[in-house]
Amino acid sequence: MVTAAEVEELSETEQRDRLHLERRVERAFFEAGKALAELRDRRLYRSTHSTFEEYCKDRFGFERRHPYRLIEAAGVVDNLIKMCPNWTQNEIEDDPATVHSDQLQILPTSEGQVRPMTKLEPQEQQEVWLRAVELAGGKVPTGRIVKDVVQRIMERTQVPNTYQIGEVCQILVKDNPELRGMSGYWAIVSAVNEFSCILRVWDGEYTIGLQHLKSCNYLPQECGQMQVICDRISRVYSDSLEETVKSLLQSLGKLNRPYLTVVEDKLLTLLESEYEIR
Repeated sequence: MVTAAEVEELSETEQRDRLHLERRVERAFFEAGKALAELRDRRLYRSTHSTFEEYCKDRFGFERRHPYRLIEAAGVVDNLIKMCPNWTQNEIEDDPATVHSDQLQILPTSEGQVRPMTKLEPQEQQEVWLRAVELAGGKVPTGRIVKDVVQRIMERTQVPNTYQIGEVCQILVKDNPELRGMSGYWAIVSAVNEFSCILRVWDGEYTIGLQHLKSCNYLPQECGQMQVICDRISRVYSDSLEETVKSLLQSLGKLNRPYLTVVEDKLLTLLESEYEIR
């Protein structure tokens, strides 16, 4: 015969401690994003690393996109916190244990739950989260639920994708940290999706949302010329190139005209010869 063990109820102090620790776990990714943003904005990595991406990879083992995802997620959570007047940032930072459970706003507990909302406007982020919480029965929704709600909003406000394969576009960085360093790049559309395009750039291929694209309005013949230039630059480019060579190729990747000057063509031809590009 197995005797059921008596479960000891938590004391009032233990209940407060549990709530405080749960809040810390839930806010871990949010605090990481806030800290990363400050490290980046104040360039506190500059004494050991030349770029924020290199610093994050060496110090935390983060791949290139991950720190930016955490930073974006923290921005979304900041926006969601504004929806609840009973839970202010100061209260959380001063003493989270003093915030009673019936006052708590249901907030994301992982970056994955937030990721589908990062490209939405603040008001849309709030709308999505409230609806996702409702669909989850008043609990923290999964990333899949959030993504489904975002998809419905995007369909509601859908702007037709009018880009065509082979069209030349300019990349607009705006407020997307994942596109940092690509401002002004021209790219060639290689595939058209519902809300994005797959673009071929001189140093690789990227999937970019419509809000970050602007057509160059080139004629078909001019688009063909840019395709040839892109092919030539791509064949020369590699990570092992000298920095001066990379800088030259990068400048060609920001041309605001559909042709190379005589000097630019000669320089590119010289590189093709130097690196034995056929």
